[in-house]
Amino acid sequence: MGEPVRGAIVGVDVGGTFSDAVVAHAGRVVQAKAATTPTDQSQGALAAIERALAAAGVEADEVAHFVHGTTVGTNALLEGKLARTALLATAGFEDLEELRRQNRRSLYRLCEHHPPPLVPPELRIGVPERCGPHGVVRALAGEALADRLRELDCEAFAVCLLWSFRFPHHERQLAKLLGECHPHAHVSLSHETAGVFREYERCATTIVDAAVSPRLRDYLRQLERRAGAAGLPAPEVMLSSGGTADAATAAAHGAWTVLSGPAAGAVAAARLAAIEGETRAVALDMGGTSCDVSLASDGRARVVLGGIVAGRPLALPLVEVHTVGAGGGSIAWRDEGGALRVGPRSAGAVPGPACYRRGGHEATVTDANLLLGYLPEDVSLGGELRPDRGAAARAIATLAATLGMDAPSCAEGIYEVACAEMAQAVQVLTVERGIDPRGLALCAFGGAGPLHAARIAEELGMRRVLVPLAAGVLSALGLATAERRRDAVASVLLSGDALTDGALRRTVAQLAARARDALGEPEAELRVTYELRYRGQSFELDLEAPPETTVGELRALLDEAHQARYGWHDPQAEPELVTVRVAAVGEAPAVDLPAPTPGRLRATHGVRWRGREYAAGVASGPVAGSGPLVVELSGATAFVPPGWRARLGRASLILEREAPR
Repeated sequence: MGEPVRGAIVGVDVGGTFSDAVVAHAGRVVQAKAATTPTDQSQGALAAIERALAAAGVEADEVAHFVHGTTVGTNALLEGKLARTALLATAGFEDLEELRRQNRRSLYRLCEHHPPPLVPPELRIGVPERCGPHGVVRALAGEALADRLRELDCEAFAVCLLWSFRFPHHERQLAKLLGECHPHAHVSLSHETAGVFREYERCATTIVDAAVSPRLRDYLRQLERRAGAAGLPAPEVMLSSGGTADAATAAAHGAWTVLSGPAAGAVAAARLAAIEGETRAVALDMGGTSCDVSLASDGRARVVLGGIVAGRPLALPLVEVHTVGAGGGSIAWRDEGGALRVGPRSAGAVPGPACYRRGGHEATVTDANLLLGYLPEDVSLGGELRPDRGAAARAIATLAATLGMDAPSCAEGIYEVACAEMAQAVQVLTVERGIDPRGLALCAFGGAGPLHAARIAEELGMRRVLVPLAAGVLSALGLATAERRRDAVASVLLSGDALTDGALRRTVAQLAARARDALGEPEAELRVTYELRYRGQSFELDLEAPPETTVGELRALLDEAHQARYGWHDPQAEPELVTVRVAAVGEAPAVDLPAPTPGRLRATHGVRWRGREYAAGVASGPVAGSGPLVVELSGATAFVPPGWRARLGRASLILEREAPR
């Protein structure tokens, strides 16, 4: 049970098409949407908040907490709109970012390259120093660098020295020197940003942090100004790990926020699955631009140490999310071989799908849903848009002509291709990890997710779908219900006689003190993750276990996890503890997910499913019945195809596959 909060809680999530806001107050949750403003996301975010506050009858000065999920860092990476950044690395290792790992981006596409390095050669500075695994080998000669540093014209500096995750004093000396030479520049130190071993990943993460942070800092300052002018408190920001931090902490480490929005949705979906009695689930968040897939277990989203975002490795605690370019605004097109493709290019918020009548003329997934009847014509998108079925039909007919198809068949093709893309994304986190998706529930949300959920489940053999009643704004609701969290990480590389219960306890205690101190809560709950491997391996398995876990218990967990992942384990192999991560977690606010209310089934022009025309279901009272049904939810629409049955659960619309007749 969360901690009661005096006053209202506001959560706002910025998506590719709409900015979503929720206000939780006096036992109610009220939601609203506004069009995203790409040039300044704070405008759309504040517009959504103002609408939600007005709908809730809450004044701005009644808001106690304001939590924000932002895509500023992610967009900066994707679009390359980053701060001019220099790298200070141990002499001889200046080109580490460009040398990277010697693996190809795609095994069989030799023409597909990794993204270019963020730091150009002229801004890579070799630092005369050297540390080894046991301490200083060569003392830092900082005076020799001062003149060269003063000549640089940079907004940010990334500092990554060898073995600094264990011996950080040289990095701290360089931070002091940079503060004297460039007092207004942002400085990211690798031991603070990502204090783990593996030089390339640590270096790449620190560079991303330095390049992104000035852009995020400027945005958060603008958001704080707008929020203050509106009478709102300073925002907290969702981190990629699934917890929140104050704006100053987020601005100091922009890399910590690159999965801010997807993390919020994953957190809320995990909680909703637990409410509906599902201990294991797949969360699928389909918005306007992309689809984010994550795993949930026992009410929590899976957090891993490290991942790849925009083609760049990040050695950070992240909610494990796999993203594909399949959203409601994804554009359908004909490739050179004559095949129908969908995405990753998106119509975005401006001009948007053709049916928005904002200047878009290319066929999108939303246009296909409208033409097929899954999305009613009289639905209000974002509270301000009425889709135009004629405009959607014209856009799809134009594409259909290039494919030699009629418009309805082309619309079905767009729908099926988009579903196949998303089903493949689910397989990446399930089948490719040795997890059978047939034993999981699919929790689908976002503005477009509930329209595709049942078809994706069919593709994967899944029999149960959860559609949150707040599906359209679930990420924003996840922000309002998020717990505060800070992580402390250390690479310890312990094996043999060095791996003892005492060493384990000391490591956990040190990291726990750091994490609790950063959070400012001395009694905060601790969650510990141990990364282990058999000695001689080059990959680890992450295992969550209590803080007081013994070496023997960890060994048993390693064998069990290795067997589950790879189909074998070696009871004679020596275990090696590589990294320990301790998360200090504050209690989440007590906000209930929306409870069931009588739903509405919408009449449409009829739906087309697998080449056959159906009349959409029409009923009154609580939603229950067999498909095809088009169900209106608050902020989203769900489609229940033939062969599926819908009923209301505790906080969601539950779709269950019917037995074959």
